[in-house]
Amino acid sequence: MSTLSLRLPQSVHRQLSALAKREGVSINQLINSAVAAALMTAEYLEERARRSLMLFSRMLPTSSLMTSIG
Repeated sequence: MSTLSLRLPQSVHRQLSALAKREGVSINQLINSAVAAALMTAEYLEERARRSLMLFSRMLPTSSLMTSIG
């Protein structure tokens, strides 16, 4: 586990504090969950993009792909 010092505008801190209280968790837990979800979403979207490109490249004849690139 590591420590991260984060500067937030007071308005954002107030919103985080209120949300954490409603959720019954600490601000640290709330931020940790939000960052983890964002990272998982980014990884998911990157993987989907890679799979789509692979599928698309298989659908095109090689000569068409080279023509569109070059």
